Amino acid sequence: MIQFEQFELKNGLKFFVNIDKTTPFVAVNTLYNVGSKDESSEKTGFAHLFEHLMFGGSKHIPSFDTPLQKVGGENNAFTTTDITNYYITLPANNLETAFWLESDRMLELAFSQKSLDVQKNVVIEEFKQRYLNKPYGDTWLLLRPLAYKNHPYQWATIGKETSHIADATLSDVKKFFFSHYAPNNAVIAISGNVSMRKVKSLAKKWFENIPRRDIAKRNLPEEPLQTEKRTLTVERNVPASCIFKAFHMCDQLNMDFYATDLISDILSNGKSARLYQNLVQKQKLFSEINAFITGEIDPGLFIITGNLNPGVSMEDAEKSIYTEINKIKEGFVFDYELQKVKNKYESSAVLGEIDVLSKARALAYYANLGDVNLVNTRISKYNDVSLVDVKRVTDKLFDETNDSTLYYLAKKQ
Repeated sequence: MIQFEQFELKNGLKFFVNIDKTTPFVAVNTLYNVGSKDESSEKTGFAHLFEHLMFGGSKHIPSFDTPLQKVGGENNAFTTTDITNYYITLPANNLETAFWLESDRMLELAFSQKSLDVQKNVVIEEFKQRYLNKPYGDTWLLLRPLAYKNHPYQWATIGKETSHIADATLSDVKKFFFSHYAPNNAVIAISGNVSMRKVKSLAKKWFENIPRRDIAKRNLPEEPLQTEKRTLTVERNVPASCIFKAFHMCDQLNMDFYATDLISDILSNGKSARLYQNLVQKQKLFSEINAFITGEIDPGLFIITGNLNPGVSMEDAEKSIYTEINKIKEGFVFDYELQKVKNKYESSAVLGEIDVLSKARALAYYANLGDVNLVNTRISKYNDVSLVDVKRVTDKLFDETNDSTLYYLAKKQ
């Protein structure tokens, strides 16, 4: 159970505070409600670019890292399709340093052509290294547009292509910043050895004078119901052929989200799970196989991916996956099996929120999602999933017309 208090400044910035007197540290997590889904289809990769630009200096602070390192702090960030998240950990007695730094880059970045050019080159190089020049690196560049035709989840957070970043202008990035990076589009969560009195005092001192901004309205196109199976076959210089299957699933606030997540664990959560036991150990069709959900806020994807063993045909590999899926559809799931994955989820959720950073990140995430209490109630929602729920969701989820499959073939030598 994460105990927390909350308050909101006049400019709309929300704070969530977990007081933990057992640690000398504090974590400050700043989450902006902007991800790659908020980009134009002609200018993708901007949210990820901003993850880098936000460390390139702000209006009054030329270097973000230097003052933080001087007080023993660390920081990092990540971008998803839904959010951009920045976090700092530092000794609790230096809390004000985190407030000072985060407030200045929320106020305004030190926009310069030099900084933009440097970060554009960094992101383009990352695109090439991780997505174009790495074995299987282009998987998501292929699978997302295969599965999504309307919704902006159709491109990865890195963007569609390097030219979108290369062509970004100073005017483009300024417009993106002032349309999304604002106190009324952010959540700050704090966990550690602090007092509410001090947090409120520092919040008003450093953040309250930052003006509200007009946030770009989200008018995301709905993804239409998929009515036929989609396939794409590519050939690459990779060590083994792979199959990637994507099924459309519900959004994260849908009650079926919890059953869907548990189904992925029944199929693939450790070496005792079904896909590994039956398709790797017994039938030796795959060297590795996994199932997972993308876990996005809007309707996401249930993914099954496997590396084929030499000599195994793609047809046999795909057939074996559907055999395992159909067992669940037919009700072939036992109480102990469902309880096992529930227990695994609960233990990982509890253990994953022991440190201050994990607690701050969780508070910020669920606050932004619209129900901060999920930070404490989601375990019970997983525990409430029944075998009836599992079968019902499986029947809907794994309809063959809901299947987008990427056949990723290894070139013959």
